[in-house]
Amino acid sequence: MTETPHRKKPYERPTGERRGLLIINTGDGKGKTTAAIGLAVRAHGRGKSIRFFQFMKVGVARFGEHRALEQLGITLEGLGDGFSWKSRDLDSSAKLARAGWVLAAEALTSGKHFLVVLDELTYPLLYGWIEVGVVIEALRARPAHVHVVITGRRCPPELIAVADTVTEMNAVKHAFSAGIPAQQGIEH
Repeated sequence: MTETPHRKKPYERPTGERRGLLIINTGDGKGKTTAAIGLAVRAHGRGKSIRFFQFMKVGVARFGEHRALEQLGITLEGLGDGFSWKSRDLDSSAKLARAGWVLAAEALTSGKHFLVVLDELTYPLLYGWIEVGVVIEALRARPAHVHVVITGRRCPPELIAVADTVTEMNAVKHAFSAGIPAQQGIEH
């Protein structure tokens, strides 16, 4: 099916104020972290300060995104001990998440960063390791210029309610479901 290209701008010029946005990438489909990385690269390209936290990945993780972003001067800070099903001690995982939240909350409220990415934050929220209300409080307390991206499946409705932009990634078809394993460079 083909379409005719737009000949008229499909929207009016926005009249609201420019301010830090809360952006959420959620859903069961792929691309939540990848979209957050894209925003980090855009901000970095404009000379903006970025803090990128990953709540489930270990601090020594060396996935492709870590290697590429380090070459650009962006560090992904792993705050966890890996996937929950690989954890030897979920109490320890919860403590790591709470300690990581202290770092993330400080980055949010300090005003030092243009963009703060809270990758995989929904999981510690869903597991009850971090309280949703505490996160919302820190988001509201951040300086007006600080943009925030939160990623992860099943984002709590309370966070969605206070967000400016929410994108739900939907899985239409996935190679893993067909028995194709993850591959370096694609890491699906």
